[in-house]
Amino acid sequence: MISIKIRRECDLLGCIMATFDELELRLVLALLEEPRAQIGDLSTTLGVARNTVQSRLKRLDRTGVLRHGGREVDVAALGFDVLAFITIEVSHRELDAVIAALRTQEQVLEVHEISGRGDVWCRVVARDTHHLQSLLRSILRMRGVIRTETSLALSEHIPYRAEPLLRHLAGAGRH
Repeated sequence: MISIKIRRECDLLGCIMATFDELELRLVLALLEEPRAQIGDLSTTLGVARNTVQSRLKRLDRTGVLRHGGREVDVAALGFDVLAFITIEVSHRELDAVIAALRTQEQVLEVHEISGRGDVWCRVVARDTHHLQSLLRSILRMRGVIRTETSLALSEHIPYRAEPLLRHLAGAGRH
């Protein structure tokens, strides 16, 4: 059985350790694949009792792993505290191969082809700066990568959102 122990919250009295087991990680994966899945469906898929699914969902919610009703995972709550944005300059003939190689990197959360300085933009996570350095080295070894530029996120002020745009569009239809 896989068990992941991470530091969740620290204050003057010390740190609270949270442990996530294989079942909880499989539950999070199932929710990402089907955010509207019912508890009965999840228990069938995972091969456990409904009460087990309910208690694990409450725990994942309480520890902050699940956000927005299970449609989003806070990877920092799973121990990936470093968020970085990497701009990659690529040999254009190798662009598709670089994107395919990035797809195989589990730390790469998002990839966009961009205009301007650089060719590809990635959102990545790491457990610490050494883990990030390892990822950067593997990206630099990819055939077609010329250079990278990395920026570390220090804090999130406005998370990804679509609600203000939708509210504006819904209001525009009333005039």
